[in-house]
Amino acid sequence: MGIEAILLVWGVRDEVLEKLPVKGHWLYGEYDFIAKVDFRDEFEMEEFMKDLKRIIHGGTFKLLPVLISGVKTGNGTSILESLKASAP
Repeated sequence: MGIEAILLVWGVRDEVLEKLPVKGHWLYGEYDFIAKVDFRDEFEMEEFMKDLKRIIHGGTFKLLPVLISGVKTGNGTSILESLKASAP
């Protein structure tokens, strides 16, 4: 099952925000940027975080996943078992 996450970025210049590989919303307050990001699996999310660390040298970001778990049935469909937010 896929993973949805919220990306929060702070303490970076506008030039850095323009390089982010996702579309989101620029904020002016505690955080500078927010976006919803979807991943196929945990590996894809980890690769995305590595890319972010290259772009945002200070590591001033949080990627807050919303974990989705389910069970596949015999006919290939998935049944949602749980949905919870977690901090990395």
